[in-house]
Amino acid sequence: MPFTLPALPYAPDALEPFIDKMTMEIHHGKHHAAYVTNLNKALEGNEWASKPIEEILASISKLPMAVRNNGGGHYNHSLFWNILKVNGGKAPGGDIGAAITRDFGSVDKFKEQFANAGMTRFGSGWAWLISQHGKLVVASSPNQDNPLMDIAEVKGVPVLGMDVWEHAYYLKYQNRRADYVAAFWNVVNWDEVASRYATAK
Repeated sequence: MPFTLPALPYAPDALEPFIDKMTMEIHHGKHHAAYVTNLNKALEGNEWASKPIEEILASISKLPMAVRNNGGGHYNHSLFWNILKVNGGKAPGGDIGAAITRDFGSVDKFKEQFANAGMTRFGSGWAWLISQHGKLVVASSPNQDNPLMDIAEVKGVPVLGMDVWEHAYYLKYQNRRADYVAAFWNVVNWDEVASRYATAK
């Protein structure tokens, strides 16, 4: 199969108490695994199966909805695991810190705008920090859509993503999405975000 489930870069309980072990096990081992399985099924025998996921997403309007949903799910979660880390959450520094201050006024103002994108996304979806030709922009998308897709309302290269599907937080936080969003900042891997921003530029 062309696409495989990436291993978590840490133990499932590593992000406790902010993201609990059972959520991580189900989120990665069940939800993400299903996206990979269903993406491979949807692309079976299709010429797109040999192309990178980013190229598939950039032309998603030409492909079936099953590819959009599961391809987005695979890409989004592969990014998500890597922008989380143990003892994360320190203030972003270097180029990414400077760019956030430049484009949002301060790190706190960025966090407020990003959190609002997650809180106001109705139903399931994602909040994003994206690079548009070097400028940072906050956006959100429904379901498993993302800013790489040619159908996205706001296009760009994702450098930070927050999953606000209920499966990302409901076991620990139930309907308290705001508590999950606040906890998210404690596990952000700013080194990974900085690397993605440098590549996107």
